[in-house]
Amino acid sequence: MLNFDLKFNTMQKLQIYCGGEFLTTKSVHQVTNPYNNTVVEQTYLGGITELEKAINKAQSVEVEMKNLPSHLKYEALMQIANTLKSEREEAAKILCLESAKPIKYALGEIDRAIQTIVVAAEEAKRLPKEYIDLDWTPAGVKKEGLVKYFPVGLVAGISPFNFPLNLAVHKIAPAIAAGCPIILKPSSSTPLSTLNLARIIDQTKLPKGAVSIIPMDRQTGNQLVTDERFKLLSFTGSPVVGWQMKKDAGKRW
Repeated sequence: MLNFDLKFNTMQKLQIYCGGEFLTTKSVHQVTNPYNNTVVEQTYLGGITELEKAINKAQSVEVEMKNLPSHLKYEALMQIANTLKSEREEAAKILCLESAKPIKYALGEIDRAIQTIVVAAEEAKRLPKEYIDLDWTPAGVKKEGLVKYFPVGLVAGISPFNFPLNLAVHKIAPAIAAGCPIILKPSSSTPLSTLNLARIIDQTKLPKGAVSIIPMDRQTGNQLVTDERFKLLSFTGSPVVGWQMKKDAGKRW
């Protein structure tokens, strides 16, 4: 059984992770425990300036990410998984405090997130491609086709409050495995687990700017939906919001 005091030892402001750097902004954001409404921790909200910096940095490493060998993506993802595993109880504590999730279920979510990262690491080593025969027409006799998949480019991720770490990892880990930079907007009510994950990601050899994790208000975050520099949008949340985002996103994946 895991025992801990339901508070951090000291109140400290967790910084946002923007373009490979940990930054503060003028917009201080308090995270409260939804069970007793006590302030758990303080962090910051990113604005247009921070988002623009993250986008520019992500675009600057897009080619590097595209050409990153599978073994390096595998190693980075496994380092993230192993670090999270070694810090499992502390990560569960953070999750418990920000979401008021019972510690049993918080530990289960950490385990699920680790599993998701490991799966992405393994899949990074076997990205799909296939040969097809083209002799189904006379012109295709003795000819073959090769189908290859390429990184789509910059990914926008928006994750919800109810599974703050696992559903964020479901966006971040596949993006890394596919060789795509990603900017993630966690829920502003539960951003601490993903900001803790940013610390772990920063310790890897991934290009700085490949991953940014920035809590934002809804107006700023909407740029992730509408900005054409993003090539793919990954959102988890309510159907009403999701369908509106699909409408606003235009011709993006």
